[in-house]
Amino acid sequence: MGPPARPFHILLKSGTILTVFIYLFTTKSNRMIKKNSALISESKAKEVVLEFIKALNEEDFTRARRYASNSISFQGVMGSRDGADAYFSDMEKMKLKYDVQKTLVDGNDVAVFYNITMSGKQIFSSGWYQVEDGKISSFKVVFDPRPLLEEAGKN
Repeated sequence: MGPPARPFHILLKSGTILTVFIYLFTTKSNRMIKKNSALISESKAKEVVLEFIKALNEEDFTRARRYASNSISFQGVMGSRDGADAYFSDMEKMKLKYDVQKTLVDGNDVAVFYNITMSGKQIFSSGWYQVEDGKISSFKVVFDPRPLLEEAGKN
């Protein structure tokens, strides 16, 4: 199936209406993805994730929650959370800071490489976010926890 056609109507001097169908093409970076009956663009998925991270950095958890599904699923190195209430309860206590280094998008999947400041240490991490219906439905974060574990062992 090709790209969608849009009719354009042109009124000629003679009074005749000429209808021309124009095929709309999108670039790869802004292609439309259909998944689970939700039509989203890659640029929109990226925007949702980056705005979510920005709101977390600003400790605006109400705004961050607008970008997260109520049933958000989080999996991380040190644990997992199911549901927005559980996730944001932890985030409000931890107040992590994200320094985004690189973002990659493939459909409704967004991969972000960032330095996360945790317990005063910057930890290089990566997150894999999945966006559905304009909200983050799930994400996984991986990092090397040894600097945090070493610090915990000193105390």
